[in-house]
Amino acid sequence: MSEATAVRQGHRLPIRKLVAASIGNATEWYDWTVYATFSIYFATQIFPKENENLALINTLAAYALAFFFRPLGGYLLGRFADLRGRRTAMLLTIVLMAGGSAAIGLLPTYDQVGWLSPVLLLLARIAQGLSLGGEVSNASAYLAEIAPADRRGRYSAFFYISTGSALLVASLLGLLLARTLSKADLAAFGWRIPFLIGGVLGLVGLWLRRSLEETEQFAHNKAKAERLRRPLTTTLREHPKAVGRLVGFTMLSTLCYYTFFSALTPFAVTTRKADAGDVFLALSIATVLFIALQYPMGALSDRYGRKPQLLVWSAATAVLVVPLSTLIRPGLGGLLVVFCVGLGLYTAMTSIAPAVMSELFPTELRGLGIGAWYNLTVALFGGTAPLVIKVLPGSLFFWYVAVGAAVAFLAILTLPETKGAELR
Repeated sequence: MSEATAVRQGHRLPIRKLVAASIGNATEWYDWTVYATFSIYFATQIFPKENENLALINTLAAYALAFFFRPLGGYLLGRFADLRGRRTAMLLTIVLMAGGSAAIGLLPTYDQVGWLSPVLLLLARIAQGLSLGGEVSNASAYLAEIAPADRRGRYSAFFYISTGSALLVASLLGLLLARTLSKADLAAFGWRIPFLIGGVLGLVGLWLRRSLEETEQFAHNKAKAERLRRPLTTTLREHPKAVGRLVGFTMLSTLCYYTFFSALTPFAVTTRKADAGDVFLALSIATVLFIALQYPMGALSDRYGRKPQLLVWSAATAVLVVPLSTLIRPGLGGLLVVFCVGLGLYTAMTSIAPAVMSELFPTELRGLGIGAWYNLTVALFGGTAPLVIKVLPGSLFFWYVAVGAAVAFLAILTLPETKGAELR
């Protein structure tokens, strides 16, 4: 009896396995997010402090640059996962991410070593970019491949339950540090704390993942993956619609993620003069909502389909994101509405993202197909989001997101419904 069949008959979620598969993703996204969240505090520690605005721009540029290593990581680690296994690849990604986080937490400052400090920062961010490029595709494929066909949405929900939990920890840590430390202390040493915690979380994730078994789908298709030549070209030649659809909805997904989880925090504090504590509190409350909605939305997709959820998410985002932006100002109430509505809508996508992406490609191309094209899209639109929101005047950034939502809606219209379907 296959693992998927056994789970289907008993209707019992393999919680330990789902947590072990997802904990690495939680660590990855925690580490990735604290960089953007705490950038306003450590920018002048790593770059020359004479021009604070330029130091922040340079720090965000380093953030964006690392994104362009994600497609390379997605290609290399995705192909590695298709050839050597999802479990082995997921162990490697978590080592790279946790190591990069610990390195940033221990970085010498510009005053101590000069330009070696930003060089070391870039190297650590490159390691994290490579890591995250492989993590998303491999964890998504793993969750989809161990799930019964009629419960794939429920299994997929654990991907962002873990992510949301990690982001909640990052947000609460930001709230705690903002409330207990002065800005001077945050700039001097407080910003190091979340990065060092990220390194510890990585060790925990590594310990949990060591017990994972390979998926049956990988074992059955390994020989087919080994016979492939030019697999990236094969995705374009044999699965062009899948690539186009993936790029279309990933563009909006990554814009939503980096708008609400990363870019809005420094934007609200530095541009709209909101209180940092209020921003972290609003984000924390909205993140709890985000986590709570994942499993119900995943179950909903197993019953009514993936496509209706994605259409509602993209259409509502296109209509509401600009009006929501007018509420970003001092005061907790408006910030709560912005974060809760934005992240509440986003759960319609995140709860089923691993299922939707994995259903686009056959097993022998799944790791590479998701890894390369998903991460290229994220690099182009997500990596530049904090920089774009810093540079564009007024509410233009939010119009930019609205246009992305309209494009995603059109791409989603072409998706076939896949609920209950067996993976190829």
